[in-house]
Amino acid sequence: MADNHQEHEHGSMDITDQQKTFEGFITFGIRSTIVILIILIFLAIFRT
Repeated sequence: MADNHQEHEHGSMDITDQQKTFEGFITFGIRSTIVILIILIFLAIFRT
């Protein structure tokens, strides 16, 4: 076993990539929901 084990400090990791990915995922989900709602409203109005 290695003896050069360092203690992990919470909050010391760079998470900018994870934050960008999460923001993109949330944005995609919101936009998809809006598009689906518009399609459903269109179908309800014109009964196609």
